[in-house]
Amino acid sequence: MPKKEKPVKGQPVVGGPAAEASGPVARDKNGAVTITIHAKPGSKHNAITDVSADAVGVAIAAPPTDGEANAELIRYLAEVLDLKKSHVALDKGSRSRDKLVRLDSTLSPEEVLRRLRQASG
Repeated sequence: MPKKEKPVKGQPVVGGPAAEASGPVARDKNGAVTITIHAKPGSKHNAITDVSADAVGVAIAAPPTDGEANAELIRYLAEVLDLKKSHVALDKGSRSRDKLVRLDSTLSPEEVLRRLRQASG
């Protein structure tokens, strides 16, 4: 007799309505939209390389020294999402390639994800 699949607490049901919104772009408990970023500093130019279920890959044309890559990441994301730089903030990961960026705007997570996918080509 086959075992029944039990839903695991904290994980979205595959194919459910929350599966798409629970990717790299989500809304935190304070209502701000957050983006999970995997940064690739030292690239030739800025680009969104991929949008996966885990993170948004962003190539950054700045060296990872003295916070230059972080500043360039904020500037580039603000440009891609058509926001002011003051509405984009690095929440976690200032010294890591894996970062959490917070957006203080009225954009929905779905709209942010759409703009990121459009920029990735």
